[in-house]
Amino acid sequence: MQPLIERHLQKEGPLLPILHSLQEAFGHIPQAAVSLIAEALNITRAEVHGVVSFYHDFRDVPAGRHVVKICRAEACQSMGGAALADAALERLGVAWHGTTADGAVTIEPVYCLGLCACGPAAMVDGELVGRVDAARLDTILKEAGA
Repeated sequence: MQPLIERHLQKEGPLLPILHSLQEAFGHIPQAAVSLIAEALNITRAEVHGVVSFYHDFRDVPAGRHVVKICRAEACQSMGGAALADAALERLGVAWHGTTADGAVTIEPVYCLGLCACGPAAMVDGELVGRVDAARLDTILKEAGA
């Protein structure tokens, strides 16, 4: 972890680049890294934790093998996004930000993917998917192993 932290120390505003590097390397921000980051930047562990918890894309636990994000913005909601989200959560048996027991899928809300004209929208492992209906959601979740 230390080399990932040290790589960014000379940058202006190094905290976010450090967190992104750790997230990329480990799939989450390991708890052990928080004190190392705080010490390297001469800030408190609480400040590091505050940044990690503020930004939804940072995780303190590993995500599932696949991450499904469902848009919760108004345009997607008006096209059936709420029912779609409820169906996904029920099928997976988890709440938002939860991961299935087998570690296959993590589901997260996102507040606009920029596909407002193609709602409801989702993002699966970084790939945008528009016009998601119940059948398409079923296919997405099956392909993800759920």
